[in-house]
Amino acid sequence: MTESPKPLGVTTTPIPGFLRLDLTVHGDNRGWFKENWQREKMVALGLPDFAPVQNNISFNDEVGVTRGIHAEPWDKFVSVATGKVFGAWVDLREGPSFGTVYTTVIDPSVAVFVPKGVGNAYQTLEPGTAYTYLVNDHWSPDARYTFLNLADETAAVPWPIPLERAILSDKDRSHPRVAEVTPFPAAAHTGRRVLVTGANGQLGRELMRQLPEAGFTVTGVDLPDVDIADATQMAAIDWSRYDVVVNAAAWTAVDASETGEGRPATWRANATGPSVLARIASEHGLTLVHISSEYVFDGTIEPHTEDEPPSPLGVYGQSKAGGDAAVTAVPRHYLVRTSWVVGDGRNFAKTMVGLAARGVRPSVVADQTGRLTFTTDLVAGIIHLLTSGADYGTYNISGEGPLVSWYDVATRVYELVGHSADEVTAVTTSEYYAGQAGIAPRPLKSALDLSRIAATGFTPANSMERLDAYVRSLTQG
Repeated sequence: MTESPKPLGVTTTPIPGFLRLDLTVHGDNRGWFKENWQREKMVALGLPDFAPVQNNISFNDEVGVTRGIHAEPWDKFVSVATGKVFGAWVDLREGPSFGTVYTTVIDPSVAVFVPKGVGNAYQTLEPGTAYTYLVNDHWSPDARYTFLNLADETAAVPWPIPLERAILSDKDRSHPRVAEVTPFPAAAHTGRRVLVTGANGQLGRELMRQLPEAGFTVTGVDLPDVDIADATQMAAIDWSRYDVVVNAAAWTAVDASETGEGRPATWRANATGPSVLARIASEHGLTLVHISSEYVFDGTIEPHTEDEPPSPLGVYGQSKAGGDAAVTAVPRHYLVRTSWVVGDGRNFAKTMVGLAARGVRPSVVADQTGRLTFTTDLVAGIIHLLTSGADYGTYNISGEGPLVSWYDVATRVYELVGHSADEVTAVTTSEYYAGQAGIAPRPLKSALDLSRIAATGFTPANSMERLDAYVRSLTQG
């Protein structure tokens, strides 16, 4: 071994996402030593934090053993333990880089990172060669592979040992030429395969509408078919089919959460379910997007920043804080905190339109302040986080614009539908709920600080302008 080992380094190649690594090998008269896999150092140099779960070793007795070209549905970190191999890789993913070829020789001082969908082939150059590879999914007989013939004329791999003299399997000899290859699906290697939980709710429906428009492949699930708090049921899902989980499932009946029956149901949906998803996302290297609420705060500070410690007043807020704590342990997570959500379903604005139409003169609380969040903006913000490369962590997303009270929203709705604001009476929260039992405490100040999401390049629409358009859509449609 060299007396002056080369430093650890990561370099890019013509194949997008495919990386070549120089490994530091220390040698003396006894032999050599290297750090074959060092997550912290390698990630700092640009290697994806791909969370390997399985280590495989291929031993080859003779020179000229040739395997490939196989594209698997998982990422691989490949290095040599003994001997030397010629490696050839062909991008078999659909897209503009399809067919791009890269070759290099791998000895103990070289490793490569191979993204899913890139075809691998290796030819041994020394006897007794063993190469090892880390993968970030467990091998499955049902996994989908894409193959290319080793002798494909278009790829024209310059094999050091001609294939007619190499040692090949019959299967590898029979793989198709490039013209007959079905490319590895783009959605399977771009992080765009999404599972949406709570897909039938007002936020879930908007996610199911916007995500496909943004180029994501989306699957939606909800109760009673899928219960995210059922660990056994969740473990049975084939998670290799997904890159992202957006958890829009939640128990949102705030007052019912305070009852004997509602308390465990609330914790099951809002804390146990997210904790199950958090464990799965960590194990499978998934990105977890989880929707939280300003109810994790007591409402004494305004606006709420992402770094404010939780201080929930009631069971609903406590359960959401519990779920948040589990989600923040996931390496790849976006915890999205929002407030006063309005979407396709039951919501405050629609209720006010109905009351006005029936001639009802409601009393509405005027001491709870915040901003409305329309699901169109909330989902747009989630998509922005997933596509912009924003740092993982917690982000507030609500509507922009002035701070308002529920009373302000109600009077605006009444005016928009041709009624007088005087038909709405302002009351305090304590006055509104006076004499009612089983009422959950509400935070009085709900506005969220939006500077962190704005710093990533996303600014939601003005919530009151959104309200105007929404009410017009209800009355004109």
